[in-house]
Amino acid sequence: MPMFKSGFIAIVGRPNVGKSTLINSLVGEKVAIITPKPQTTRNRITGIKTTAEGQMIFIDTPGIHKARTLFNRRLVDTARGALSDADVVLFVVSAEKEPGNDDDFILETLRPVEVPVVLVINKIDLVTRERLLPLIDDYRRRRDFREVVPTSALKGFSVDRLERLILDLLPEGPKYFPDDIFTDLPERFLAAEMIREKVIILTREEIPYVTAVTVDTFREVEQKNLVVIQATITVEKESQKGILIGKKGSMLKEIGTKARADLERFFNAAVYLELFVKVSPGWTRDSGRLREYGYAKD
Repeated sequence: MPMFKSGFIAIVGRPNVGKSTLINSLVGEKVAIITPKPQTTRNRITGIKTTAEGQMIFIDTPGIHKARTLFNRRLVDTARGALSDADVVLFVVSAEKEPGNDDDFILETLRPVEVPVVLVINKIDLVTRERLLPLIDDYRRRRDFREVVPTSALKGFSVDRLERLILDLLPEGPKYFPDDIFTDLPERFLAAEMIREKVIILTREEIPYVTAVTVDTFREVEQKNLVVIQATITVEKESQKGILIGKKGSMLKEIGTKARADLERFFNAAVYLELFVKVSPGWTRDSGRLREYGYAKD
């Protein structure tokens, strides 16, 4: 009888190289939000893919970088913590970008890691072969990777090859989760992330990504196939609150409409969504409020 494999795969890389898109592509479900802005992922997002041969537990992480603020140091600590649990590490880089100081910083972070490290060169659909080959050579000079896999998570190029490689590298192990589970994240967290995604996308450069979303009420009304959600969006300045609400509430209404559509698809139920906006000056620099909003240091 073929042995069953299982284990944890940490996905690391500098901000905005497509880590969240890759985890969604590997899992086959949307478990991590995706926006054009860097540092969108703030927590350890766990996605689970179960096949007949094994169970892969993916840990998406905030981008590793040289952090200068308390908020960003918390994000980097979260990413580093994922490495201690991993059986395999995927170091994701963008084919569009030359290796830089942040990549060297991550490679230094990976130096003591003894489990297999796979280099995933993402976004290859955006570059030529002539650009790609020298890039592979450059990274190979920096570390002896177990494998190098060029891919496009967005287009699905070579994602199946990467999955096959991961299964080959994982140890024999138990099935940690039932077959139909694709994330271990609580529903409240997923709802908050879907709302935060719409805030980031719709406000573009007007609102920094330093917004927090907390779900105050999450209630299922089974007889009506209805989910009732009340959530608060926290910003740092009164001016940001005004932008989020918009003229006669137009921006907040649009955020709510688009978030509700995603939530209804995800929960396969009608969703009543009520949003509030709160100002909390300097929350990204306050350890107590960082903890309150889910960025506690373990």
